[in-house]
Amino acid sequence: MTDRKPEDDFDLLARAELSLAYEPDEIPSHLFRHTPWYARRGVQLGLAALMVLGTASGTVLSMRPPELVRGAIEHEYYERTLRGSFIDARALLAHMGLAERSTVPGYPQLMRPCEIDGKLVYHLTTFFEKGGMVTVFAFDQPVTLDEKSGWWSEVYWRVVTSRNDGRPLILVSEKKKALSVAQAVFARPPA
Repeated sequence: MTDRKPEDDFDLLARAELSLAYEPDEIPSHLFRHTPWYARRGVQLGLAALMVLGTASGTVLSMRPPELVRGAIEHEYYERTLRGSFIDARALLAHMGLAERSTVPGYPQLMRPCEIDGKLVYHLTTFFEKGGMVTVFAFDQPVTLDEKSGWWSEVYWRVVTSRNDGRPLILVSEKKKALSVAQAVFARPPA
């Protein structure tokens, strides 16, 4: 004698449906869970890494000074320890837009003509008592440089317009305050 209950309609229907189930090796692919390519963890990590890399390189490139300024910074680095006067002070002052002055501003350390990226440049390294050491570059031929400033290769730099002839001057210093003092001496006052 068995105590089995008679099957109701639900049980019969469930048994009929289960008898129609697929064999394990015959399951159609549309029944599997589909993960889009962009939702996979490896793809998301790769995209995040690309975004970080793009942001970092964009930041570095946006801070990068113009080519002439980079050349002046490199030139200043290699001639930082040189001292002497290899050019007449009057000629140097004329190229820097200070022809009306009779003396070189500050305490001059180096005055000489140089070459940066194939252009003749007048190089003045001088010391300002209330600022520090500053190197000023004036180009012999007209060049196009926008007035900007920044920090690159462990030095501060600033492009200013000279007082008389309106040519761009490049100021380079290890101290930011020294650039402000030099700008007051060499640059055209703001209009």
